[in-house]
Amino acid sequence: MQPYLRPDLDRLQAYHTPHFPEADKLDANELPHDLPEWLKNKLAFLLEQGVRTNRYPEGDPLALKAAIAEYCGVTSDMVCVGNGSDELIRSLITATCLGGRGTVASAEPTFSMYRILAETLAVPYVGVARTADYGVDADALEAVIQANGVRVLFLANPNSPTGNLLSDEIIERLGSLPVLVVLDEAYYEFSRFSAVPLLWERPNLVILRTFSKAFRLANFRVGYALANPEIAAVLEKVRLPYNLPGLSQLAAFAALEHRDVLLAAIPEILAERRRIERFLADFEEIERFASDANFLFVRPHTADPEAVRVALAGRGSLVRGAAGGLRITVGTPEQNDRLIANIAALFTREIR
Repeated sequence: MQPYLRPDLDRLQAYHTPHFPEADKLDANELPHDLPEWLKNKLAFLLEQGVRTNRYPEGDPLALKAAIAEYCGVTSDMVCVGNGSDELIRSLITATCLGGRGTVASAEPTFSMYRILAETLAVPYVGVARTADYGVDADALEAVIQANGVRVLFLANPNSPTGNLLSDEIIERLGSLPVLVVLDEAYYEFSRFSAVPLLWERPNLVILRTFSKAFRLANFRVGYALANPEIAAVLEKVRLPYNLPGLSQLAAFAALEHRDVLLAAIPEILAERRRIERFLADFEEIERFASDANFLFVRPHTADPEAVRVALAGRGSLVRGAAGGLRITVGTPEQNDRLIANIAALFTREIR
């Protein structure tokens, strides 16, 4: 490695995603439906008429923040927007731990970017093992926080890849922790559980959300944080200038404006998730876990999970390997039909 590069980066792996253009993409927890054509046309018109490409985008998108605040039931000074939730996670680590000031923690298995972003910033990271049912042990969590100088704790709720919500006990215990607590509600629109009402009584709480899932804007990379105004103001200080492109701002604003149309697809997604769950219930060799999101987590017992993943990809159903199991995004009814047929075919014979 070149002497002017950080040697610790040599052991890190770049973030890659597989490329199977002809497969059903059930590996990224995206909504399977694109934006309606009329809404795409509206965005094209707004781009043509309202965006000067030679000018930087709005650095502090007040109208978008106000729309997000109205959707979430908070005030505009409690909203920060980012280039995906990833940028906000990075900003939170920068604001709390950089310069040897502290450690990042989470409960694993979970969203990999908490660890990846900490490591790329040379910030120590500690993962607390989840319980057998992928819950969080409050006592173990507190012990790790006290022993490792933790300053920020990330907990996905629902968790990815396992799909489960935090227990009421854990939510209650989080209020007494002497750290910044970040609840990642990327799948809020599917679970319908939110800790937003706690923001006023817990100044150490931050909530992350995204437009990439239920709002169908993964390509535009728009995330947002909700926090008390003091923390929100600090996040504004550490973000990059002009961090959110103009078209992304327009897309997020339009998605909120037409949210009744876009979010109307959620009942179908949840019904399809239940259909896949019922199908998998007939397979003793596949352990499945309850989900409150738009995906399922399963563990094959009679075959190597990676072998199952590769075999499904070969048959046209691309799922994600994670935590010794498989994370399966709920697709369209047609994609789910193919997934069901592919799983049935694989488990009627040995996978080689």
